[in-house]
Amino acid sequence: MHPDPEVSTEHGRVRGRAEHGVAVFRGIPYAAPPFGPHRFRAPAPPPAWDGVRDATAFGPTAPKLPYPAPLDTLLPDPAVPGDDCLNLNVWTPDPGGAGLPVMVWIHGGSLRHGSSAVPTYDGTAFARDGVVLVSLNYRLGIEGFGWFPDAPANLGLRDQLAALEWVRRNIAAFGGDPDQVTVFGESAGAISLAGLLASPLSAGLMRRAVLQSGAPAAVPLDRADRTTRRIAARLGVPATAAAFAAADRDGLLRAQAEATGGSPLSGGAGFDLVVDGEVLPEDPATALLAGKGADIDLLMGTTTDEYRLWFVPDGTVDRIGPLTQRLALARFRVPRRAAAVYRKGRPGATPGEVLGALATDLLLRVPLGRLADARAARADSAGTYQYEFAWPSPVGGLGACHALEIGFVFDTLRDPATAALAGPDAPQSLADTMHADWIRFATTGAPGWPTWNQDRPVMTYGPETSAVVRAPRDAERRAWER
Repeated sequence: MHPDPEVSTEHGRVRGRAEHGVAVFRGIPYAAPPFGPHRFRAPAPPPAWDGVRDATAFGPTAPKLPYPAPLDTLLPDPAVPGDDCLNLNVWTPDPGGAGLPVMVWIHGGSLRHGSSAVPTYDGTAFARDGVVLVSLNYRLGIEGFGWFPDAPANLGLRDQLAALEWVRRNIAAFGGDPDQVTVFGESAGAISLAGLLASPLSAGLMRRAVLQSGAPAAVPLDRADRTTRRIAARLGVPATAAAFAAADRDGLLRAQAEATGGSPLSGGAGFDLVVDGEVLPEDPATALLAGKGADIDLLMGTTTDEYRLWFVPDGTVDRIGPLTQRLALARFRVPRRAAAVYRKGRPGATPGEVLGALATDLLLRVPLGRLADARAARADSAGTYQYEFAWPSPVGGLGACHALEIGFVFDTLRDPATAALAGPDAPQSLADTMHADWIRFATTGAPGWPTWNQDRPVMTYGPETSAVVRAPRDAERRAWER
């Protein structure tokens, strides 16, 4: 392979770099910089360029603040300055090839952190194994998911749609098959992907999807408006896009941080997809349960101990006593029988551990199971597959926590950014298995175990072996049924 591979895109020619036997192109713009006249506006096409554009370094990341301590040491989150943040990266085994399966990664981060430059998301292993891997940046926080009366909603989701449209039009030039696109995302990336699956604007942009630790969800406009107004009050400006666009960017980020917080499991003001009548005509959960996206092959799952990423590092799990647990159960409207079943099934568990397990299932495992059931009940549904990642990290009592599986899927265990969460001795054999299963799904639509049916098969990636478990924790699942 030539050390400086070049490819022509619809906006101009790009020069990448040969690395580890594959060709890598970084920082390719798929939309115009979302600032100046494009701030708080739908993504616009990027300006074309003459000559050959250097695509050897990651492009700018969306404006954001680092994760708060102690998560900042567990989740490295590079920041690259610059306005041209609507960019993507391509790893390909052969830019002169054709018909290769394509996988597009949407990063997580509570819709306010993360980027495609995180080292764990390096696409080399996918390209090494015959896949064209694309990763992308999208607008975050109030810039991407704020609601304003004078601006389009779901701008971050519109960015993702623009990137997928770019893939549709350009990926053949990198050796990829535009009719064989699998989109996969984790956490907020999976929530975004569920929104894309439910959106009428995504028709024809993907063939398969993987939801990792994220369930379909969106909020009505009035709830999103409350978050915008909280930030506006901190800034001392009207709750309009015009006023926010005039605000200092760093000041806006500080106000955003002061007005939002918490975690997906503990609650608190944050950012969500919005039911806006256009990108999302209805709540994604409602749409997908009713059959939207049933023609898309779907792989989805969770880690065993999702909650431990948020409850353990700062000691929350140890501060939760019986009274705090009861108040939280009431707040989340957890059925009493469910709480009793979870306590019985976890002898010796602390109130914080029981609450974390309940919150994990309420927000993730239960809704994903219901979606699988709804798809399996349809005669015209594409394949539906479930997994659970159960290998426990040795780092700080994290167990099989949220985001731990990503380094296994990408086969990047030896990178220090991955080792921060998984430790230095994570089993390569498990990464080999998961990585191969994801590629098999992207290539064939079947990851290697039975599609979802009345037996409820779940591929469980465990500490000793990986095997299909039939109806795991079925008593806990039934405890949520009304």
